[in-house]
Amino acid sequence: MDTGTGREDFGRQLLDQIFGGLLREVGAHVGSVYLLDEDRQVLELEVMSGAPPEVAELWGRLRIGVPLPVTDAVRRRTLMWVGSEADMASRYPRAALVLPYPLALAAAPISTPTAVWGAVLLLWPSSRPDVLSSHERERVGAACDRLARLLELMDGAGQRMRPGSRPRSLPQPPAVPGEHVADAGAALLLDRLPGGSCALDRQGRLTYVNSQAVDLLGVPADGLLGARLWEVLPWLQDDPVSEDRYRAALISQETTSFTVLRPPGRQLAFELHPDATGISVRITHLTRTADAVPQPARAAGPSRAGTLYHLMHLAGALTEAVSVRDVVDLVADHILPAYDAQALALLVAENGRLRIVGTHGYSLADRERFDNTPLTAPTPATRALTNGTPSFFASRRQLADSFPEIAGPATNEAWAFLPLIASGRPVGCWLTSYAQPHSFGAEERAALTSLSGLIAQALDRARTYDRQNQVARGLQAALLPHTLPAVPGLEVAARYLPATHGMDIGGDFYDLIRLTDRAAAAVIGDVQGHNVTAAALMGQVRTGVHAHATAGATPDQVLTRTNRLLADLAPELFTSCLYAHLDLARHRVRLATAGHLPPLLRHPDGHTDVLRPEPGLLLGIAPHASYPTLEVPLPPGAVLALYTDGLVEVPGADLDRMLTDLARHLTRTPAKSLDHIADGMLQHARHHTGEHTDDIALLLIRPTAREASDRR
Repeated sequence: MDTGTGREDFGRQLLDQIFGGLLREVGAHVGSVYLLDEDRQVLELEVMSGAPPEVAELWGRLRIGVPLPVTDAVRRRTLMWVGSEADMASRYPRAALVLPYPLALAAAPISTPTAVWGAVLLLWPSSRPDVLSSHERERVGAACDRLARLLELMDGAGQRMRPGSRPRSLPQPPAVPGEHVADAGAALLLDRLPGGSCALDRQGRLTYVNSQAVDLLGVPADGLLGARLWEVLPWLQDDPVSEDRYRAALISQETTSFTVLRPPGRQLAFELHPDATGISVRITHLTRTADAVPQPARAAGPSRAGTLYHLMHLAGALTEAVSVRDVVDLVADHILPAYDAQALALLVAENGRLRIVGTHGYSLADRERFDNTPLTAPTPATRALTNGTPSFFASRRQLADSFPEIAGPATNEAWAFLPLIASGRPVGCWLTSYAQPHSFGAEERAALTSLSGLIAQALDRARTYDRQNQVARGLQAALLPHTLPAVPGLEVAARYLPATHGMDIGGDFYDLIRLTDRAAAAVIGDVQGHNVTAAALMGQVRTGVHAHATAGATPDQVLTRTNRLLADLAPELFTSCLYAHLDLARHRVRLATAGHLPPLLRHPDGHTDVLRPEPGLLLGIAPHASYPTLEVPLPPGAVLALYTDGLVEVPGADLDRMLTDLARHLTRTPAKSLDHIADGMLQHARHHTGEHTDDIALLLIRPTAREASDRR
């Protein structure tokens, strides 16, 4: 028996119970639970309530760096409230683009004081009060705390709950006790009224249809019940307004209406009346049909409304994409579900060849076949790039007729190859494919071709960013010490971890300075800002500290003189700095700080203290600032940890609590090599802070017992 799987299933049942209870307590008609993936960079939809899959899939994967209510709740670790459609438009324009409906929304983190696991999203009709009551906040907070404890317990037991391959739907409670079946009297009443009547559940499926609706829709009742209107009525798919009005009724809980032409010339009016249990639909026949225009048959494929939502979502997301990896992931997240495709690849032209910069869903053999293809080779990818014309192959046979060398080993059936042209300049090409034969209709071809322009512009910007970022990171690496000096009797380890997301470089720095055979100095600091100016100032601070330290200055003098130097330079940026003088003969350390975070000291017996020297002003603020010192023992085997704020600071979290948690982690860490301890501290930070928006510098120092024996 797989007890691990059993515990995970039981955990999901508990999650559903807590989440379902929250929906009932606060009266939200749509809700979802998101879980962070293992890299803590993506929120994945775990369970949804009150919306069908085609609505939920649009929000199935949310990258932490994208500004949305749910991601903001996770990053800031606080409840985010959006009280109206206007509030959404002003604060989250991208979300408002694809949810242009009257609604109120709350997003809350699922977190403990030291870790974040995911988030809960709740939607209400706009008719509710425009503020969240204290009772509602308490209920949301209590449910999120219970969910966090559940996920923490499962993680501690080695059974961390991971998002499933597809989000689950929370079962809807029945609208009334017992079976919800219209009796004969109710059916006769509806039949006597003019027009047709039918009912949809929260998943959009027909649960009731009367005889007049059957006649108006032109489909037998047994072909309608249990199905979604857009699945059985292809003429509804021809008009994206109809599906948009359905989504509007579902999400806003307000009555909506639309008219549509049922071929060959019958105009129907639909009225949608929603509530928390589903949607009642009234259908009437409009007698004025003179203006009705017959609509052509439409090829099979995704609904136009669903596709439009995905494309608007992608367009908004691409404006915020920074790196090439961002572009690849966003395109895959939105295009594959929008067109029900299975694989996608982006290629760029470099040095006379097409090079893959990112793929989703392709096998290694497929990637090797397309990567590093000479631009002179006769392939559909190179033809798309050189001629600027897309190619569509509905089946492997069609591909084989033109390119047999590709069709033979191809793992998918249908393929599309499209050029990427930015500002009239070819950038590369992209291709997508399907596991089954796929007929590319005219609308789908036009939409995919139009998408190419958006992708090309975003990819071109991202490649420029990647090149600039590589240069900037190189500059920063050049300003940091390549190696730390060997000091007898001292073991050291250092780490530098760039921010997860962002275009600029930071000003974090560290250094170890050998003063004498029995003394050394350690320094760590952070220049305000994230740009080349910050990096340059960081280099000046390092140089100043190093010069004053090697000249024999005491810790307070080092910071005082460096501060005067910066004041004379009149920088626009300020710098935090912590200086530690290590007396290896006396096993003591003297500390002075210019507004920097307090260091940690792990004693030989394992317990860890947060050292709190009296802080002086940041460097560069006041030329006559003073910097008091603190002296503490530093025996052999003790570990002194110096770090920058990226290791512990999380928006909305209490800093003292985070420091206490880091000290507790250091206490629990086995006293192995400092490299092991350093890697564990970084892993702890990633686990508890998620996306780190600031750089992390870490310097660990441990006097060795060998030095003590030498002294004896």
